[in-house]
Amino acid sequence: MLLNRKGVTIVDELDNGLSISLHGEIAERSVVRIKKTVAGWGLRLPDVEPLVLDFGLGKFDEIGETEFWIANEVDGGYCGKFLFVFDRQTCPKHMHRVKLETFYIVKGSVSMLYDGKEFRMNEGDVLKVEVGKYHRFTGIGNCLLLEVSKPSIIDDNYFEDTRIPIGGNYKRNSE
Repeated sequence: MLLNRKGVTIVDELDNGLSISLHGEIAERSVVRIKKTVAGWGLRLPDVEPLVLDFGLGKFDEIGETEFWIANEVDGGYCGKFLFVFDRQTCPKHMHRVKLETFYIVKGSVSMLYDGKEFRMNEGDVLKVEVGKYHRFTGIGNCLLLEVSKPSIIDDNYFEDTRIPIGGNYKRNSE
């Protein structure tokens, strides 16, 4: 059991994330494709176990993303991770009640929906996503994003699509 400095039990969020991640052939093939693509760009991802996410909908090629966590320091108050989306793959519309995050487009482009406005983000573009603001992004070609944020807590994801069995909506609806 992990305790924070105040003696409150905390869940290791990486383990929590890995528990909802895809495993097996789809995940393995996807990670191989991602690493080949990123290497072709002359970049290298951190040597960590990736979270291959389909958000519980079973449509990874359409609704999904792959996350490579660099750091998720709950007590330190920060998180850094790479997010990869394939061409036309979407991270579904959601918001956070606690996490403030900033996205930086490392390679590629995305169609970003943020706070009711849709626009294209290209390499080098930066977007600060405020707490409570809905956002969604879709790859325009393959895309690598860097996320710098407050710590990533799985239950602080509130998806507009309530069929997604992850995050705060699911926890609230299942109680």
